[in-house]
Amino acid sequence: MNFGKQLNYKNPIFWIFLILLTAACGSEATPAPIAPQALMPIVATLTPFQSQGNASANPYDQALAAPVELTFTPYPMGYIPSNGFSTPARIITETAKPNPLNIYNPLTGLPVGDPALLERRPMAIKVANSPDYIRPQSGLTLADVVFEYYIEWGDTRFIAVMYGNDSPMVGPVRSGRYFDEHVARMYNAFLVFKYADPREYSYLINSTLNDFLVVPGNRKDCPPFIFGPYKREEYNNYFFNTLKWADCAAKKGVDNSRQPLRGGFFAEEAPESALKVNRMFFHYSVYNYSYWEYDPITKKYFRSQEANDMIKGKTEAYAPLIDAQTGQQVTADNVVVLFAPHTFANQFNAHDQVYNIDLLDSGNAYVFRNGVALPAQWRRADINQPLLLTTLLGEPIYLHPGRTFYQVLGVNSSYEQNGTDWRFTFRTP
Repeated sequence: MNFGKQLNYKNPIFWIFLILLTAACGSEATPAPIAPQALMPIVATLTPFQSQGNASANPYDQALAAPVELTFTPYPMGYIPSNGFSTPARIITETAKPNPLNIYNPLTGLPVGDPALLERRPMAIKVANSPDYIRPQSGLTLADVVFEYYIEWGDTRFIAVMYGNDSPMVGPVRSGRYFDEHVARMYNAFLVFKYADPREYSYLINSTLNDFLVVPGNRKDCPPFIFGPYKREEYNNYFFNTLKWADCAAKKGVDNSRQPLRGGFFAEEAPESALKVNRMFFHYSVYNYSYWEYDPITKKYFRSQEANDMIKGKTEAYAPLIDAQTGQQVTADNVVVLFAPHTFANQFNAHDQVYNIDLLDSGNAYVFRNGVALPAQWRRADINQPLLLTTLLGEPIYLHPGRTFYQVLGVNSSYEQNGTDWRFTFRTP
């Protein structure tokens, strides 16, 4: 059931109002900047994505070349003989019957406090990252998986996959994009967003995702979008209450049953890598830049976001990115960089920066965990499959159990190394 149809999206007055409202949303004053990080001059030492052996000879790699359903074995130890790869694997699968005393979240590899939370469909919720004054956001530290990607005019947006946790406030919720389809299909998730550009909205409601699109309706309680307690304009003050979604889905007759989610590869043991990395900087634009810093005590990466725009003589400066719901700094156990094509369907879309980000087939990647970098490839042979991360030889990469944060970059983006600091700069053709 598409709740957006209640608002008569076919009425041209609706879209004129939406476009005017979007254009009217101006930026308020940004927070006072903190002192810039002490950065040494960056020296370019790019590492090419070249296999050190014959990847095509690897049976596991050959198995991934075709859109086949892989045979995964349950946690905690197992093998994948059907793919010819015999390294012990700690793998989670929703189709297995887990130990009732130790049930694991397939998206994180961590035990869940309330197994009943897994008896539902995940929620992929769009979360704003601009204008600056909408921060701190709510719910990012409770998500299992988060993607950050470029939307337009220097801005990025998050899409947070909520499954093993709930939050009374996730957001602020903002508009949908073509890219969101990839995330929703990978996790068989509801896609929660606050409308979209007419081109993108029309595409989504005419797709097979239509029954699983969740947008504000005429009722205040179903879907459970709420106004935040902040003094800001209405457009950036919408939040989603995941605690109330199950009852609403039942009332609407929407399928919220547990999905056959493919499990991921997780291992506590740190991988071998000579690439020691302490901080990863991501420069999407002068308006949006950030970095992750590894803490060897907690084995987590801590996120800091730009504290001012680098315009009119302002220098690079950062502040911790805080989750208003938990009061904690946003962290990740794994940070994965995905290089994916960013293209336009036509010149009109190019003028408006309406991107098509292609996350099918394969591409280069970097996996950061336990303070090291792993050159990788992402693989996704079918639109209804999740991402698979492998080494350059086609062997699976094990993530650290916990939250994974994906940074989506264009294939022409650059990256530079300066000791244990790496800097990624977003670029498209």
